[in-house]
Amino acid sequence: MAGFGHGTRRYPRSRGRTWSRTGPDRATLGIVGTICAVAGFFVLGIILGPVAIACGWLAMGRSWTGARPVPALIAVVLGAIDTLLAIIWLAGVATPGNGMF
Repeated sequence: MAGFGHGTRRYPRSRGRTWSRTGPDRATLGIVGTICAVAGFFVLGIILGPVAIACGWLAMGRSWTGARPVPALIAVVLGAIDTLLAIIWLAGVATPGNGMF
């Protein structure tokens, strides 16, 4: 009775053997976060800095304990520096008298 749609083997990717692949994996998030952090130094630092921090944090598994992947840690650190520099730059632009005479 191996025929009629019922093989002798089960489908190799049964529910218990694989994990959910609905979102990006941690290595990809770490690399994306690092790219956002580096790009944030040149353009849109106020936006790309927090994005880099979020990607790095998610790539580390939302925890400071355990093994930390290097791209994720770089993304968090550079994203924080990038955000801080963008806030300082925006505060400097908003000061009164800037650009006058």
